[in-house]
Amino acid sequence: MKMLTALSYGVLLFTSVPGITTVELQPHTVEAFDRYVRLAETRLDRRAHSPDFLWVDGASDRKIKVQRGEAIAEPSAGTGDTDVPDGSIHDWTGAVFIRGARLTNVLALVQDYDSHKTIYKPEVQDSKLVGRIGDEYQVYLRLLKKQVITVVLNTNHDVRYFPLDAARCYSESHSTRIAEVNNPGGPEEREMEPGRDHGFLWRLNSYWRFEERDGGVYVECEAISLTRSVPAGLGWLVNPIVRTLPKESLENSLRTLRQALLARR
Repeated sequence: MKMLTALSYGVLLFTSVPGITTVELQPHTVEAFDRYVRLAETRLDRRAHSPDFLWVDGASDRKIKVQRGEAIAEPSAGTGDTDVPDGSIHDWTGAVFIRGARLTNVLALVQDYDSHKTIYKPEVQDSKLVGRIGDEYQVYLRLLKKQVITVVLNTNHDVRYFPLDAARCYSESHSTRIAEVNNPGGPEEREMEPGRDHGFLWRLNSYWRFEERDGGVYVECEAISLTRSVPAGLGWLVNPIVRTLPKESLENSLRTLRQALLARR
C-alpha cells in the first residue's frame, strides 16, 4: 500500500504542476535520434572488433575505480546531453568489475530476464522474457523512475548478443515500445499512447560489453536515451528526471548487477 501511494502521489505531483503538459514525439525528433544512434553504433562496432574492446582501458583511473569495487559512469561525449529539435539525447557509459566471476555466470544472470524484477527492484517492477530465438531476446520490463517525481513505464526491448570468444561478448538492446502509465497500481491504471505523453522516456538503447580477465569479469554499458526538451522555467522539476536520472540509473544497474553476482558465488 505504501508503494502504491507513493506512485500515485508522484503522478499527481507531476500532472498538477502548471506548465507540465503532455507532448507529442515529433518525426524530426525521432530522425535526429536515429542519426545519433547510427553514428554511435558505428563507433561501438569498431570498438567491439578492435584491441580496445573495453572503455575502462582508455583511462587508468577508470580501471582503478572499478577494480576496487566502484560502479562508475561518465558522459560518452561532452556533458552527456545533446539537445535536438523538440527533444534531448542522453548518452552515458559506465562499468563495474566483478572479481572472481566467470563470463558464463555473468551472461546467465543478465539473460535471466524473468528474474530482473527481483534482481533490479525497485527500479524494475516487473520483467518477462517474451520470446527467444538463439541469441536474440524479446523482453518486457516495467520501469520505475523516481527523482523529484515518479514515473512508471511499460517497455519492450529487442536484445541481441554477439559472442566473440570464450572471454568476450557484447550485446545491443533497442526499445521497441515505451508507454507511460497513469495511476500505476490503482483501479484506474491505464497506459498513455506511446509518443503522446509527458516525454520522460521515448527511446532507450543500451550497448553492453563483457570481458573475463584479471581474475574476474568487466561489465560495461553505454546507454542512449531520448526524452522531451526541458520546458522553460521548469528545469528544477524536469532536469532531475531527464538529465540526472540517466547517470544514476546506469550506476545503480551496474552496482546491483555486481552485488547480485557476488551474492551468488
